[in-house]
Amino acid sequence: MSSERAGPAAGGSPSGSGRRRSGGRDGQRPPECLPKPPGGLASRLRVTLLRSSRRLRAERAGRLSDAHGSVLGAVVAHGPFTPGELAAREHVRPPSMTRTIKALETDGLVRRTEHPTDRRQVLVEATEAGREYVAETRRRRDQWLSRRLAALTVEERSTLSQAEEILRRITT
Repeated sequence: MSSERAGPAAGGSPSGSGRRRSGGRDGQRPPECLPKPPGGLASRLRVTLLRSSRRLRAERAGRLSDAHGSVLGAVVAHGPFTPGELAAREHVRPPSMTRTIKALETDGLVRRTEHPTDRRQVLVEATEAGREYVAETRRRRDQWLSRRLAALTVEERSTLSQAEEILRRITT
């Protein structure tokens, strides 16, 4: 069991939420206090990327789940979509996507409109509030990461810039 999910005896939080409560800016331990994950490069990189992704996802504008935020982000960036297209894009079953769309609609973040060529279909598009939510979430995430990057040396930022290019090549 990792210390992130462990109870207080193993260094985890008393609530078991996985959040560390020790010092450092943004509630994080200073980097020099974190142990290097065990294993080879692939294993260490996987753990570090997952932790980074988890921390960035926490910087959102409201209380949307990751799944709902992903759907809203897709609609804002690439929409409108039919519910079936969204289900396929998000790798979920249509009934699950119907519930997600309904929840986002109830929150005023998306709306259903008529399909221009197929009366049997509807399109899901973002509302202004949905676009603002996504923009604010992106702003918060960029701001959090910018603060973290500002604490690094010029050389460290240069190394990260090179690593970003390599990671982009790996993932495309």
